[in-house]
Amino acid sequence: MEHTALIYMMSAADSDMTDNELAVIGDLIRTLPAFDEFNSELLPELAANCAEILNQEDGLETLLGLINDTLPERLHETAYLLACDVAAADGEVQQEELRLLELIRHRLDVDRLSAAAIERAARARFQTL
Repeated sequence: MEHTALIYMMSAADSDMTDNELAVIGDLIRTLPAFDEFNSELLPELAANCAEILNQEDGLETLLGLINDTLPERLHETAYLLACDVAAADGEVQQEELRLLELIRHRLDVDRLSAAAIERAARARFQTL
């Protein structure tokens, strides 16, 4: 269930997924230790389930509650990092994405200093020449 929550976090990070963001999600799933035992064949189904939840009334709040309740506290910063990476994948984070990241940060109780470091790292990872 933890994998599901992390996938939901990445899917919720941006309501209008671009090819870059989808590629980043694939890369994160293939390379991060948190996904070592994840069956990637489940990804399309999980993404569809996430979209279904988000399309419901209060869907974002429901999704964030599910993520918060499912993930152990030790993975809250990891979840926030995943959301930041997806948001930064296009090289520019839109105002709507910033508001969403703030909601996520508060819901997962990621402290301001840790969040700033995670956000800066995501921004640095996706800088272009």
